Amino acid sequence: MMIRIRSRDGLERVTIDNPNITISQLKTLIQAQLRVPINNQTLSTNQNLLLSKTPQEFTQFSDMANPHLPISSLGLSHGSILYLAYEGERTVIGPSVKAAPAGSFGKKMTMDDLIAKQMRVSRQENPHCEMVSFDRDTANVFQSYVNETMAFGVKRGGFMYGVVSDEGKVEVDFIYEPPQQGGEEGLVLMRDEGEERIVDAIALGLGMRRVGFIFTQTISQSKFDYTLSSREVLQAAELQGESDLKEWVTAVVKLKVNEDGGADVHFEAFQMSDTCIKLFKEGWFETDVKDGDDPKLSKMKKDVVVGVKDTKEIDNDFFLVVVKISDHQGPLSSTFPIENRNSPVTMRALKSHLDRTKNLPFVKRISDFHLLLLVARYLDVSADVPALAQCVQVQAPVPEGYQLLIESMASAS
Repeated sequence: MMIRIRSRDGLERVTIDNPNITISQLKTLIQAQLRVPINNQTLSTNQNLLLSKTPQEFTQFSDMANPHLPISSLGLSHGSILYLAYEGERTVIGPSVKAAPAGSFGKKMTMDDLIAKQMRVSRQENPHCEMVSFDRDTANVFQSYVNETMAFGVKRGGFMYGVVSDEGKVEVDFIYEPPQQGGEEGLVLMRDEGEERIVDAIALGLGMRRVGFIFTQTISQSKFDYTLSSREVLQAAELQGESDLKEWVTAVVKLKVNEDGGADVHFEAFQMSDTCIKLFKEGWFETDVKDGDDPKLSKMKKDVVVGVKDTKEIDNDFFLVVVKISDHQGPLSSTFPIENRNSPVTMRALKSHLDRTKNLPFVKRISDFHLLLLVARYLDVSADVPALAQCVQVQAPVPEGYQLLIESMASAS
């Protein structure tokens, strides 16, 4: 049996021979396999543990504090995820690759050489994501900005957040736009770990999680005959590869010429194929894309087999698995100013928003992710932020203390 352990280092696996072991025995296995000392481990089935910053905050999570409790009593089974917090630093041990003498005529080959001779790239027919559905207002606010303000002149991107159904359908309910610098063909995300931690805490309270990446293509890219450029494939593979969500979606917004000769905004959605992610994680891609390179081809550091041909250049379409698109009306509004755009979002915007919505219940007035992000900068990210977001999720009355704090922020502008 295998249990997945998520910590600040990412997702790791622990192999268990007996599914009826105790929590104490599980900690012993974690110490042996992941190199985290037993007395430094805090385990929980609650993902909020990863938002804790100090040992004092770790103690709030006591569901796995009893060392004699069988893990089977927690409903854990093969593939279940537990959350691990610890102090200090450790070295995460990855898989090792050994060299082995082989080959004909006395030629020695490394394990990499052997793998390279067997690496085949083919199209993946079916995505892991059955469908992606966009909240109409969220999608419209994103495309309107790049269309009306930026005129599709430079690229823009954001992380999509929402929920995933048991059937593999992804619903996108808000888009977080990180600090970034967009050009005609490239997009640099200047990621802010502190801000992303707040975003994830809001999502947690809303019952949501990060489900994908969305970006725009520019007018200048329309002269090329490709779906995604090699730079876009690299960025999409990197972001999908850092997520443990198999339904992760990459969405592209572009202008397309309609039958009347005009331009329509068009959404497309994909997953990067399993082979693409494997190649990226194992370092096969040439990541230094030069201006003169053909944008519809991805270059490999060594030959792979496509069909019956050995090649170092792969048509990007081989890596794309199309995902069907739908839309829905989500639980959040999308009327508050968006973060990290040309104009900073100030408390004056908060005051204007609250004044404009004063006839609504207070929880309805703050049911906007971008408003919550502004307010959350002044709250405790581990406790207050998820608690406030959870009020929004269930549309429950907002505690008086939070309401007074938000109103005082607005009146101070």
